[in-house]
Amino acid sequence: MDCYTLYPAPMGQIVITAREGAVIRLEFGRVPEGKTYHPEALPLTQACRWLDAYFAGERPDPDSVPIQLVGTPFQNAVWALLRAIPYGETVTYGQLARQLGPAMSAQAVGQAVGRNPVSILVPCHRVIGAGGKLTGYAGGLDKKYALLRLEGAI
Repeated sequence: MDCYTLYPAPMGQIVITAREGAVIRLEFGRVPEGKTYHPEALPLTQACRWLDAYFAGERPDPDSVPIQLVGTPFQNAVWALLRAIPYGETVTYGQLARQLGPAMSAQAVGQAVGRNPVSILVPCHRVIGAGGKLTGYAGGLDKKYALLRLEGAI
């Protein structure tokens, strides 16, 4: 059974959803339907502690929170690259595409990045457009900017 909790982030409410001992979603604002509010569930408390440290300007280990990513093999490959982007750094969609292979397009990478179900923990906010332009963030560009600013990336 899926359960969720709400986290009061500085830039707006974050909804964290867990299933079978792992976080499956972390997103701004949308309270899930048909889920049980259960803030004491272990993966949810772990995620909240991680977010507390992150928003306090620390660099918590993202591997300290169990997550379950369900996607296509391509999405999983892109999400693995996202997890490797260091705190406070950014990469472009094109750079990620080149890491995946010569025939890969930045647009395809962007679509996979946009489907990341566990934002912040899998840091899709660290991916920017060519020339340093802030583009595409499911939580909104204002939140992407705030996260990058918190990390000192901009």
